Amino acid sequence: MKALLALSLAIAAAAAAAAGAPLRWTPERLSTADYESSPSFAPDGRTLVFMRANPQFSAYRLLQSSCGPAGWGEATPLAIAAPPPASEADPFITADGRQIWFVSNRPFPGKRGDDLDIWVADSDGRGGWRAPRRLPEPINSAQAELLPRLLPDGRLFFGSDRAGGLGGNDVYVATRQADGGWRVANLGAPLNTARNDYEVEMSRDGSQAVVVSDREGRSHLYRFARSGDGWRPLGRLAARDDVFQVGPLLSPKADRLLFAQADGTRSGELFVIDLQPGADPTWPPACPGSTSP
Repeated sequence: MKALLALSLAIAAAAAAAAGAPLRWTPERLSTADYESSPSFAPDGRTLVFMRANPQFSAYRLLQSSCGPAGWGEATPLAIAAPPPASEADPFITADGRQIWFVSNRPFPGKRGDDLDIWVADSDGRGGWRAPRRLPEPINSAQAELLPRLLPDGRLFFGSDRAGGLGGNDVYVATRQADGGWRVANLGAPLNTARNDYEVEMSRDGSQAVVVSDREGRSHLYRFARSGDGWRPLGRLAARDDVFQVGPLLSPKADRLLFAQADGTRSGELFVIDLQPGADPTWPPACPGSTSP
């Protein structure tokens, strides 16, 4: 047992050393006194979607910015976004650019309560999105769902505070079945704990995971690597202890991570961190005129 503990601590220390310190990345035109979070990029790297909340991290809105000669442009509401007072968050453009996933408490026939559900919209082939549709049960529930992530293999990962988990919020995976329905499974320990495990970000090949969890008293980012049929902890990411982190996004190579945390008078901002030595510096996608790292 002591040997295993020592090994786990050594792995965590090595991961932290490799990661280094995060750098603020938010483009100047997108940085406000509100809270910017949960970024995602179109495959060509020239469109950025994200969510903006008030400084208290509520009243979420979906926004979009395009890359132009002067850098990232002013953020505008996503065309398919529901009007206020609806709250919408956690946008994610799939690797092939064919769909955008997000969560919303927009009304629909039979809706009860104000919880966030997972919605998806297909590309219209002209740079826009078709009308979004709500995912069926058992993906959605009577409780909140968060941060949907569809992998190229068709598996959908998300967080939820539905009943039956290991603690408060847990992270889940949904798999399409032969009849067209979905089967949802709790991802279990160590990704989930008796505390709140809100969000899970997966590498495209499903071999790495980043979980937003308050397992140490405040919501921070925890890394994991696939090991056989289970997951091996790699430790907590180097970020501020005194504020929470949220909205993680791995680079396509899973060697860098974007996430949001409070940043003084600017409220929440996007930060980038290397997860290993020699991480690809061309991600997040460069935009001419941008002042981001």
